[in-house]
Amino acid sequence: MSIAVLINIHDGIVLAADSASTLTVMVPNQPVPAVLNVYNNANKIANLLKGERIGCVAFGSGSIGSASISTLLKDFRSRLENGEEKAFKRDSYSMKDVARFLLAFLVARIKDLQPGEAKPTLGIILGGYSKLSSLGEGWQLAIENGEPKELVLIRAEGNVGINWGGEYESLHRLILGFSTRLLPTLAASMQPPPTPDQLAQLNTMLMTTLQAPVAFAPMPIQDAIDLAEWLVYTAEMFARFVPGPTSVGGPIEVATITKHEGFKWIERKHYFGQQLNPEVK
Repeated sequence: MSIAVLINIHDGIVLAADSASTLTVMVPNQPVPAVLNVYNNANKIANLLKGERIGCVAFGSGSIGSASISTLLKDFRSRLENGEEKAFKRDSYSMKDVARFLLAFLVARIKDLQPGEAKPTLGIILGGYSKLSSLGEGWQLAIENGEPKELVLIRAEGNVGINWGGEYESLHRLILGFSTRLLPTLAASMQPPPTPDQLAQLNTMLMTTLQAPVAFAPMPIQDAIDLAEWLVYTAEMFARFVPGPTSVGGPIEVATITKHEGFKWIERKHYFGQQLNPEVK
């Protein structure tokens, strides 16, 4: 699994992620896959078009077939750069356009899978600026068992806050103030059982009352970077000490997308020491 974080403030967007990738296989007579290994060098953050203010962070399945999500995101970037995505207008695109094209690209790769190959479940948090906009926004793409879900606008322009995906139990507790298991536990103990509307109202009340306010519009981008890195580190330590495979871990990667500087790496893994290639972007 993984943890993926987006923070949207007035000065820009911060994307952060861990580097764990879990290899699983289906075992006969077992309903859930078995964990074979956890690798700690997956690349989950991508600049989707060099020279433009667009980036994303992925979570969930680390591949579609034998192709890693990292490679597929770079394939998509090449399509945009080379003009293969005919409907994409580099001089006037919106973030919704980019989200729509990316989702269609991934779904097409899923349709190319051979019979018997696993259908992926994954999410991508897309952050950046529409071409003619001065404020950032965030979108979420979701695919469940190979089937695409509706695009979701998670941060409209000027809507400050934090979003996350993946193994989010620790951040749900830390930021929202309660476990994801709280509502099901309460519902199971109530007579008569609460309706879905009542549970939704209770969820809203808990978040309004217990949520920790930690992201603010005027905070400097460096403080948003520190916050994002801390959130990923917290998720990693939580996964390390709870029972089960350590499915969140490895080096923390961080990138920013700002109005004037565009996409910039803050923390990034390299195959070799950066002194051997100081110009790498």
